[in-house]
Amino acid sequence: MAKIVLVLYDDPVDGYPTSYARDDLPKIERYSDGQTLPTPKAIDFQPGTLLGSVSGELGLRTYLEGLGHELIVTSSKEGSDSVLDQHLHDAEIVISQPFWPAYMTAERIERAKNLKIIVTAGIGSDHTDLDAAIKHNITVAEVTFCNSISVAEHVVMMILGLVRNYIPSYQWVMKGGWNIADCVARSYDVEGMHVGTVAAGRIGLAVLKRLKPFDMHLHYTDRHRLPESVERELGLTWHASREEMYGVCDVVTLNCPLHPETEGMINDETLKLFKRGAYLVNTARGKLADRDAIVRALESGQLAGYAGDVWYPQPAPEDHPWRSMPHHGMTPHISGTSLSAQTRYAAGTREILECYFEKRPIRNEYLIVEGGKLAGVGAHSYSAGKKA
Repeated sequence: MAKIVLVLYDDPVDGYPTSYARDDLPKIERYSDGQTLPTPKAIDFQPGTLLGSVSGELGLRTYLEGLGHELIVTSSKEGSDSVLDQHLHDAEIVISQPFWPAYMTAERIERAKNLKIIVTAGIGSDHTDLDAAIKHNITVAEVTFCNSISVAEHVVMMILGLVRNYIPSYQWVMKGGWNIADCVARSYDVEGMHVGTVAAGRIGLAVLKRLKPFDMHLHYTDRHRLPESVERELGLTWHASREEMYGVCDVVTLNCPLHPETEGMINDETLKLFKRGAYLVNTARGKLADRDAIVRALESGQLAGYAGDVWYPQPAPEDHPWRSMPHHGMTPHISGTSLSAQTRYAAGTREILECYFEKRPIRNEYLIVEGGKLAGVGAHSYSAGKKA
């Protein structure tokens, strides 16, 4: 019998939903690169329901308990007295989401003597110390591409929200006002602006594709240059470095993994390279940006706006300065956990577990670490030396 610890975010404050705004989801069979959606043998949940909170359990309880395993579901993940830490000593599997990550540090991994696999229900496994997982021969897997488009849509929404000054305008309505001048004093069109993405993987490329119809000039930087045919189709300008791209862009969006080469890459010095009044969107990871440098850039006007849904730590404390800084459009980490995305990453988690228990190979595109080394998509996206 295996013990599985599943760390999920809390239920809604008014209780787990009894009904939903929509009755079904659009049918999608493949992602844009041809990869199929998760293909578990079965699921025990209704697509389009809230699966990522504690009561949703990713739809896994019936399956796991039917095999005789023990499932612990909790939102308690911080501190030595957390439910996660209470069960780590004999847990065989730990599952969490990037939106409410179970930070699997080297210390935690050292204590988890029975741990065999760490699963990210979603994409982005930087909350796990990959070096420690490699050292202890622990498999790390995630549900690649399951919520990439969800995040890309969120990025486009945030760019439009910042540039068109949507949130302050909405707030005037809520306050009973009709303050047109106040609303439009910081409102512009995106048409003709230059937008650049740091990394043009699944999310970054999807963002560029969605922005092309807005008649924006599209830029990107990535260590893996896109095929010439893609550059030509979208009218992309490639830059050899981030620093080279920053100065030509009105909008910069961060869509890269967090690893030693990218941690803290947005800081006081690199922000000087940006156009004055540029907008920055970060739905990748909070630690890509220096927290206080972002605040200073907004206060000085070097940045006209900052939006994102990634913080460090997560959840962010009440006094985190990004909650109160000017001209921001921050959300909790929600971009990749729409009800549509939850259906996909819950099914993908089930698929990974089926492979693990049936001793079948896990899809290569789901693997981050296996056999004591970076593997699959992890070898493409991460560098050795990542610390949680």
